[in-house]
Amino acid sequence: MAKALTNISIANVKPAAGRQEIPDGGCRGLYFIVQPTGRKAWAVRYRFGDRTRKLTLDGALTLAEARRTATAALADVERGVDPGAEKIQTEAKRDGDTVERLVAEYIERHARKKTRLSTCSDTEGVFRRDVLPAWRGRTVHDIRRRDLIELVERVADDRPTMGNRTLAALSKFFNWLAARDVIAASPCVGVPQPSKNTARERFLSDDEVKRLWRACRALRPPFGDMYRLLLLTGARVQEVGGMQWREVDGKVWLLPAERSKNGYKHLFPLSRQARAIVAAQPKKSDFVFGAHRSGWSHMKRLLDAEMRLNEDWVNHDLRRTMSAGMQKLRVDSRVIEHCLGHKERGIVKVYQVHDYADEKAEAYQRWADHVERLVG
Repeated sequence: MAKALTNISIANVKPAAGRQEIPDGGCRGLYFIVQPTGRKAWAVRYRFGDRTRKLTLDGALTLAEARRTATAALADVERGVDPGAEKIQTEAKRDGDTVERLVAEYIERHARKKTRLSTCSDTEGVFRRDVLPAWRGRTVHDIRRRDLIELVERVADDRPTMGNRTLAALSKFFNWLAARDVIAASPCVGVPQPSKNTARERFLSDDEVKRLWRACRALRPPFGDMYRLLLLTGARVQEVGGMQWREVDGKVWLLPAERSKNGYKHLFPLSRQARAIVAAQPKKSDFVFGAHRSGWSHMKRLLDAEMRLNEDWVNHDLRRTMSAGMQKLRVDSRVIEHCLGHKERGIVKVYQVHDYADEKAEAYQRWADHVERLVG
Protein backbone atom coordinates (compact mmCIF):
# COMPACT_ATOMS: atom_id res chain seq x y z
CA MET A 1 0.00 0.00 0.00
CA ALA A 2 1.31 3.43 -0.91
CA LYS A 3 2.43 5.69 1.90
CA ALA A 4 0.62 8.94 2.60
CA LEU A 5 2.50 11.89 1.17
CA THR A 6 3.68 14.70 3.43
CA ASN A 7 4.83 18.22 2.74
CA ILE A 8 8.39 17.17 3.58
CA SER A 9 8.35 14.10 1.31
CA ILE A 10 7.00 16.21 -1.55
CA ALA A 11 9.72 18.82 -1.07
CA ASN A 12 12.39 16.11 -1.11
CA VAL A 13 11.38 14.65 -4.48
CA LYS A 14 14.10 15.45 -7.02
CA PRO A 15 13.79 15.29 -10.83
CA ALA A 16 14.93 12.02 -12.36
CA ALA A 17 15.75 10.84 -15.87
CA GLY A 18 12.15 9.78 -16.41
CA ARG A 19 8.72 11.02 -15.40
CA GLN A 20 7.81 10.18 -11.78
CA GLU A 21 4.21 9.54 -10.70
CA ILE A 22 4.00 9.05 -6.94
CA PRO A 23 0.67 7.87 -5.46
CA ASP A 24 -0.66 9.49 -2.31
CA GLY A 25 -1.73 6.86 0.22
CA GLY A 26 -3.65 9.55 2.05
CA CYS A 27 -6.11 10.18 -0.81
CA ARG A 28 -7.50 7.61 -3.24
CA GLY A 29 -6.62 8.30 -6.87
CA LEU A 30 -4.29 11.23 -6.18
CA TYR A 31 -0.77 11.27 -7.66
CA PHE A 32 2.15 13.70 -7.38
CA ILE A 33 3.93 14.06 -10.73
CA VAL A 34 7.48 15.31 -11.29
CA GLN A 35 8.82 15.76 -14.82
CA PRO A 36 12.53 15.39 -15.73
CA THR A 37 12.57 19.17 -16.24
CA GLY A 38 11.55 19.69 -12.62
CA ARG A 39 8.02 20.75 -13.42
CA LYS A 40 5.51 19.45 -10.86
CA ALA A 41 1.81 18.70 -11.06
CA TRP A 42 -0.99 16.73 -9.44
CA ALA A 43 -3.27 14.21 -11.14
CA VAL A 44 -6.42 12.35 -10.17
CA ARG A 45 -6.98 8.96 -11.79
CA TYR A 46 -10.51 7.55 -11.89
CA ARG A 47 -12.85 5.39 -13.95
CA PHE A 48 -15.83 6.89 -15.71
CA GLY A 49 -18.04 4.51 -17.66
CA ASP A 50 -15.74 1.83 -19.05
CA ARG A 51 -12.66 3.99 -19.38
CA THR A 52 -9.82 5.09 -17.10
CA ARG A 53 -9.44 8.86 -17.06
CA LYS A 54 -7.05 11.41 -15.62
CA LEU A 55 -7.72 14.91 -14.30
CA THR A 56 -4.58 17.09 -14.16
CA LEU A 57 -4.40 19.66 -11.37
CA ASP A 58 -2.23 22.74 -10.89
CA GLY A 59 1.20 21.90 -9.52
CA ALA A 60 1.08 25.01 -7.33
CA LEU A 61 -1.59 23.40 -5.11
CA THR A 62 -0.51 22.44 -1.61
CA LEU A 63 -0.94 18.84 -0.47
CA ALA A 64 -4.07 19.73 1.48
CA GLU A 65 -5.55 21.63 -1.48
CA ALA A 66 -4.77 18.79 -3.88
CA ARG A 67 -6.49 16.28 -1.59
CA ARG A 68 -9.59 18.47 -1.26
CA THR A 69 -9.76 18.94 -5.03
CA ALA A 70 -9.28 15.20 -5.67
CA THR A 71 -11.97 14.30 -3.13
CA ALA A 72 -14.42 16.71 -4.76
CA ALA A 73 -13.60 15.31 -8.22
CA LEU A 74 -14.20 11.73 -7.10
CA ALA A 75 -17.48 12.82 -5.49
CA ASP A 76 -18.51 14.16 -8.90
CA VAL A 77 -17.73 10.77 -10.42
CA GLU A 78 -20.00 9.11 -7.86
CA ARG A 79 -22.82 11.45 -8.96
CA GLY A 80 -22.28 10.54 -12.59
CA VAL A 81 -20.40 13.73 -13.52
CA ASP A 82 -17.09 13.54 -15.36
CA PRO A 83 -14.80 16.18 -13.75
CA GLY A 84 -12.33 15.95 -16.63
CA ALA A 85 -15.01 16.89 -19.17
CA GLU A 86 -16.11 19.81 -17.00
CA LYS A 87 -12.54 21.08 -16.86
CA ILE A 88 -12.29 20.95 -20.66
CA GLN A 89 -15.50 22.99 -20.99
CA THR A 90 -14.31 25.49 -18.38
CA GLU A 91 -10.95 25.95 -20.09
CA ALA A 92 -12.66 26.39 -23.46
CA LYS A 93 -14.79 29.15 -21.96
CA ARG A 94 -11.75 30.75 -20.36
CA ASP A 95 -9.94 30.74 -23.69
CA GLY A 96 -12.75 32.91 -25.06
CA ASP A 97 -12.30 35.47 -22.28
CA THR A 98 -9.60 37.37 -24.13
CA VAL A 99 -8.59 40.82 -22.95
CA GLU A 100 -9.51 42.48 -26.24
CA ARG A 101 -12.99 40.90 -26.38
CA LEU A 102 -13.87 41.81 -22.80
CA VAL A 103 -12.41 45.31 -23.10
CA ALA A 104 -14.66 45.90 -26.13
CA GLU A 105 -17.64 44.60 -24.16
CA TYR A 106 -16.74 46.76 -21.16
CA ILE A 107 -16.51 49.89 -23.33
CA GLU A 108 -19.82 49.13 -25.02
CA ARG A 109 -21.86 47.99 -22.01
CA HIS A 110 -20.41 50.18 -19.28
CA ALA A 111 -18.19 53.08 -20.35
CA ARG A 112 -20.39 54.38 -23.18
CA LYS A 113 -23.67 53.93 -21.29
CA LYS A 114 -22.76 54.78 -17.71
CA THR A 115 -19.97 57.37 -17.89
CA ARG A 116 -19.66 60.85 -19.37
CA LEU A 117 -18.50 61.22 -22.95
CA SER A 118 -15.14 62.68 -21.92
CA THR A 119 -14.59 59.89 -19.36
CA CYS A 120 -15.43 57.23 -21.92
CA SER A 121 -13.05 58.79 -24.43
CA ASP A 122 -10.24 58.82 -21.86
CA THR A 123 -10.94 55.18 -20.95
CA GLU A 124 -10.87 54.08 -24.58
CA GLY A 125 -7.57 55.89 -25.03
CA VAL A 126 -5.98 54.09 -22.07
CA PHE A 127 -6.92 50.65 -23.38
CA ARG A 128 -6.14 51.39 -27.02
CA ARG A 129 -2.80 53.07 -26.36
CA ASP A 130 -1.31 51.09 -23.45
CA VAL A 131 -3.30 48.02 -22.37
CA LEU A 132 -4.22 46.18 -25.57
CA PRO A 133 -0.75 46.40 -27.19
CA ALA A 134 0.70 44.77 -24.05
CA TRP A 135 -1.96 42.12 -23.37
CA ARG A 136 -3.57 41.36 -26.72
CA GLY A 137 -4.20 37.62 -27.19
CA ARG A 138 -4.13 36.85 -23.46
CA THR A 139 -7.16 35.94 -21.36
CA VAL A 140 -8.17 37.98 -18.34
CA HIS A 141 -7.63 34.86 -16.23
CA ASP A 142 -3.93 34.93 -17.13
CA ILE A 143 -3.40 38.49 -15.90
CA ARG A 144 -1.71 38.49 -12.52
CA ARG A 145 -0.85 41.33 -10.17
CA ARG A 146 2.72 41.23 -11.39
CA ASP A 147 1.58 41.79 -15.00
CA LEU A 148 -0.49 44.76 -13.91
CA ILE A 149 2.30 46.35 -11.86
CA GLU A 150 4.77 45.99 -14.72
CA LEU A 151 2.33 47.64 -17.15
CA VAL A 152 1.40 50.66 -15.04
CA GLU A 153 5.02 51.24 -13.97
CA ARG A 154 6.15 51.13 -17.61
CA VAL A 155 3.52 53.75 -18.49
CA ALA A 156 4.46 55.87 -15.46
CA ASP A 157 8.14 55.89 -16.45
CA ASP A 158 7.34 58.21 -19.37
CA ARG A 159 4.03 59.68 -18.17
CA PRO A 160 3.70 59.64 -14.36
CA THR A 161 0.14 60.92 -14.19
CA MET A 162 -0.98 58.58 -16.97
CA GLY A 163 0.39 55.63 -14.99
CA ASN A 164 -2.07 56.46 -12.20
CA ARG A 165 -4.90 56.86 -14.70
CA THR A 166 -4.07 53.53 -16.31
CA LEU A 167 -4.25 51.82 -12.93
CA ALA A 168 -7.59 53.50 -12.20
CA ALA A 169 -9.05 52.41 -15.56
CA LEU A 170 -7.85 48.82 -15.08
CA SER A 171 -9.23 48.73 -11.55
CA LYS A 172 -12.70 49.68 -12.80
CA PHE A 173 -12.43 47.16 -15.64
CA PHE A 174 -11.46 44.22 -13.41
CA ASN A 175 -14.04 45.17 -10.78
CA TRP A 176 -16.65 45.06 -13.54
CA LEU A 177 -15.45 41.59 -14.54
CA ALA A 178 -15.55 40.40 -10.94
CA ALA A 179 -19.10 41.73 -10.50
CA ARG A 180 -20.14 39.73 -13.59
CA ASP A 181 -18.43 36.58 -12.21
CA VAL A 182 -15.98 36.41 -15.10
CA ILE A 183 -13.06 36.43 -12.66
CA ALA A 184 -12.95 35.58 -8.97
CA ALA A 185 -11.21 38.76 -7.84
CA SER A 186 -9.51 41.83 -9.28
CA PRO A 187 -5.70 41.69 -9.57
CA CYS A 188 -5.65 45.44 -8.87
CA VAL A 189 -6.43 44.98 -5.18
CA GLY A 190 -3.52 46.23 -3.10
CA VAL A 191 -1.58 47.67 -6.06
CA PRO A 192 -0.31 51.17 -5.14
CA GLN A 193 -0.30 54.09 -7.54
CA PRO A 194 3.01 54.21 -9.42
CA SER A 195 3.29 57.98 -8.99
CA LYS A 196 2.32 60.52 -6.39
CA ASN A 197 -0.57 62.74 -7.44
CA THR A 198 0.45 66.35 -6.89
CA ALA A 199 -1.63 69.41 -7.59
CA ARG A 200 -0.24 71.33 -10.56
CA GLU A 201 0.51 75.01 -10.16
CA ARG A 202 1.65 75.73 -13.72
CA PHE A 203 0.05 78.58 -15.63
CA LEU A 204 1.26 80.60 -18.61
CA SER A 205 2.82 84.00 -18.09
CA ASP A 206 1.77 86.99 -20.18
CA ASP A 207 4.72 86.43 -22.49
CA GLU A 208 3.82 82.74 -22.84
CA VAL A 209 0.21 83.67 -23.61
CA LYS A 210 1.47 85.85 -26.47
CA ARG A 211 3.61 82.99 -27.77
CA LEU A 212 0.68 80.59 -27.58
CA TRP A 213 -1.68 82.92 -29.45
CA ARG A 214 0.81 83.45 -32.26
CA ALA A 215 1.81 79.76 -32.40
CA CYS A 216 -1.84 78.86 -33.06
CA ARG A 217 -1.30 80.10 -36.63
CA ALA A 218 0.91 77.06 -37.26
CA LEU A 219 -1.90 74.60 -36.50
CA ARG A 220 -4.19 73.25 -39.16
CA PRO A 221 -7.77 74.53 -38.88
CA PRO A 222 -9.68 74.49 -36.68
CA PHE A 223 -7.17 73.62 -33.91
CA GLY A 224 -5.71 77.13 -33.72
CA ASP A 225 -9.15 78.57 -33.01
CA MET A 226 -9.89 75.75 -30.58
CA TYR A 227 -6.77 76.48 -28.53
CA ARG A 228 -7.58 80.17 -28.46
CA LEU A 229 -11.10 79.38 -27.25
CA LEU A 230 -9.65 77.14 -24.53
CA LEU A 231 -7.62 80.09 -23.31
CA LEU A 232 -10.52 82.56 -23.43
CA THR A 233 -13.13 80.33 -21.78
CA GLY A 234 -11.16 78.05 -19.44
CA ALA A 235 -13.17 75.13 -20.83
CA ARG A 236 -11.76 71.62 -21.09
CA VAL A 237 -10.39 70.05 -24.27
CA GLN A 238 -13.26 67.59 -24.75
CA GLU A 239 -15.83 70.30 -24.05
CA VAL A 240 -14.49 72.56 -26.79
CA GLY A 241 -13.80 69.63 -29.13
CA GLY A 242 -17.41 68.46 -28.90
CA MET A 243 -19.01 71.90 -28.95
CA GLN A 244 -22.30 71.87 -30.92
CA TRP A 245 -24.17 74.68 -32.62
CA ARG A 246 -27.32 73.94 -30.63
CA GLU A 247 -25.36 74.73 -27.45
CA VAL A 248 -24.60 78.27 -28.64
CA ASP A 249 -27.30 80.92 -28.33
CA GLY A 250 -26.21 84.44 -29.17
CA LYS A 251 -23.75 85.55 -26.51
CA VAL A 252 -23.77 82.36 -24.43
CA TRP A 253 -22.61 78.77 -24.69
CA LEU A 254 -24.58 76.34 -22.53
CA LEU A 255 -22.62 73.15 -21.91
CA PRO A 256 -25.12 70.34 -21.17
CA ALA A 257 -24.74 68.21 -18.06
CA GLU A 258 -23.95 65.06 -20.01
CA ARG A 259 -20.83 66.70 -21.45
CA SER A 260 -19.69 68.38 -18.25
CA LYS A 261 -17.05 66.76 -16.04
CA ASN A 262 -18.98 67.34 -12.82
CA GLY A 263 -22.33 66.30 -14.31
CA TYR A 264 -23.88 69.79 -14.11
CA LYS A 265 -24.75 72.09 -16.98
CA HIS A 266 -22.45 75.08 -17.23
CA LEU A 267 -23.12 78.49 -18.74
CA PHE A 268 -20.27 80.22 -20.58
CA PRO A 269 -21.09 83.88 -21.32
CA LEU A 270 -18.95 84.35 -24.43
CA SER A 271 -16.76 87.41 -24.68
CA ARG A 272 -16.74 89.43 -27.87
CA GLN A 273 -13.48 87.75 -28.90
CA ALA A 274 -14.79 84.25 -28.17
CA ARG A 275 -17.98 84.92 -30.14
CA ALA A 276 -15.89 86.00 -33.12
CA ILE A 277 -13.98 82.71 -33.05
CA VAL A 278 -17.18 80.66 -32.95
CA ALA A 279 -18.90 82.75 -35.63
CA ALA A 280 -15.93 82.26 -37.99
CA GLN A 281 -16.43 78.49 -38.13
CA PRO A 282 -18.20 77.06 -41.21
CA LYS A 283 -21.43 75.24 -40.45
CA LYS A 284 -20.60 71.88 -42.03
CA SER A 285 -22.12 69.67 -39.31
CA ASP A 286 -23.80 69.79 -35.92
CA PHE A 287 -20.40 70.41 -34.35
CA VAL A 288 -18.82 73.85 -34.30
CA PHE A 289 -15.31 72.45 -34.80
CA GLY A 290 -16.23 69.22 -36.55
CA ALA A 291 -16.23 67.12 -33.33
CA HIS A 292 -12.44 67.02 -33.00
CA ARG A 293 -11.96 64.67 -30.06
CA SER A 294 -8.61 63.37 -31.29
CA GLY A 295 -5.47 64.92 -32.74
CA TRP A 296 -4.83 67.13 -29.71
CA SER A 297 -1.55 65.40 -28.79
CA HIS A 298 -0.05 66.02 -32.22
CA MET A 299 -1.21 69.64 -32.24
CA LYS A 300 0.21 70.17 -28.76
CA ARG A 301 3.64 69.01 -29.98
CA LEU A 302 3.44 71.48 -32.86
CA LEU A 303 2.56 74.26 -30.43
CA ASP A 304 5.50 73.38 -28.20
CA ALA A 305 7.85 73.47 -31.18
CA GLU A 306 6.56 76.91 -32.16
CA MET A 307 6.45 78.40 -28.65
CA ARG A 308 9.90 77.17 -27.55
CA LEU A 309 9.24 77.54 -23.83
CA ASN A 310 11.72 76.62 -21.12
CA GLU A 311 9.02 74.96 -18.98
CA ASP A 312 6.59 72.26 -20.09
CA TRP A 313 2.85 72.80 -19.90
CA VAL A 314 -0.28 70.74 -20.54
CA ASN A 315 -3.62 71.71 -22.08
CA HIS A 316 -5.35 71.75 -18.71
CA ASP A 317 -2.97 74.50 -17.56
CA LEU A 318 -4.92 76.92 -19.75
CA ARG A 319 -7.77 76.78 -17.21
CA ARG A 320 -5.32 77.78 -14.50
CA THR A 321 -3.94 80.50 -16.78
CA MET A 322 -7.40 82.05 -17.14
CA SER A 323 -7.98 81.76 -13.40
CA ALA A 324 -4.64 83.39 -12.54
CA GLY A 325 -5.25 86.10 -15.14
CA MET A 326 -8.65 86.92 -13.67
CA GLN A 327 -7.11 87.13 -10.21
CA LYS A 328 -4.60 89.70 -11.47
CA LEU A 329 -7.53 91.61 -12.97
CA ARG A 330 -9.09 91.62 -9.47
CA VAL A 331 -12.08 89.44 -10.35
CA ASP A 332 -13.85 88.13 -7.23
CA SER A 333 -12.72 84.60 -6.37
CA ARG A 334 -16.33 83.34 -6.19
CA VAL A 335 -16.92 84.56 -9.73
CA ILE A 336 -13.75 82.82 -10.92
CA GLU A 337 -14.92 79.55 -9.33
CA HIS A 338 -18.22 79.85 -11.20
CA CYS A 339 -16.37 80.60 -14.44
CA LEU A 340 -14.44 77.37 -13.97
CA GLY A 341 -17.65 75.45 -13.29
CA HIS A 342 -16.69 74.50 -9.73
CA LYS A 343 -19.69 73.70 -7.54
CA GLU A 344 -20.18 74.61 -3.88
CA ARG A 345 -20.53 71.85 -1.35
CA GLY A 346 -22.66 71.23 1.70
CA ILE A 347 -24.99 73.89 3.06
CA VAL A 348 -23.66 76.53 0.65
CA LYS A 349 -24.75 74.37 -2.29
CA VAL A 350 -28.29 74.09 -0.88
CA TYR A 351 -28.88 77.80 -0.35
CA GLN A 352 -26.68 79.35 -3.05
CA VAL A 353 -29.12 79.98 -5.90
CA HIS A 354 -27.44 83.00 -7.56
CA ASP A 355 -25.90 81.89 -10.88
CA TYR A 356 -23.45 84.82 -11.24
CA ALA A 357 -24.29 85.06 -14.97
CA ASP A 358 -23.74 88.83 -15.19
CA GLU A 359 -20.60 88.72 -13.09
CA LYS A 360 -19.22 85.86 -15.20
CA ALA A 361 -19.93 87.76 -18.42
CA GLU A 362 -18.01 90.77 -17.11
CA ALA A 363 -15.11 88.60 -15.92
CA TYR A 364 -14.82 86.77 -19.26
CA GLN A 365 -14.83 90.06 -21.16
CA ARG A 366 -12.16 91.60 -18.91
CA TRP A 367 -9.98 88.52 -19.40
CA ALA A 368 -10.48 88.49 -23.18
CA ASP A 369 -9.68 92.23 -23.40
CA HIS A 370 -6.50 91.59 -21.44
CA VAL A 371 -5.47 88.80 -23.82
CA GLU A 372 -6.25 91.02 -26.80
CA ARG A 373 -3.99 93.77 -25.42
CA LEU A 374 -1.21 91.23 -24.92
CA VAL A 375 -1.34 89.81 -28.43
CA GLY A 376 -1.99 93.08 -30.18
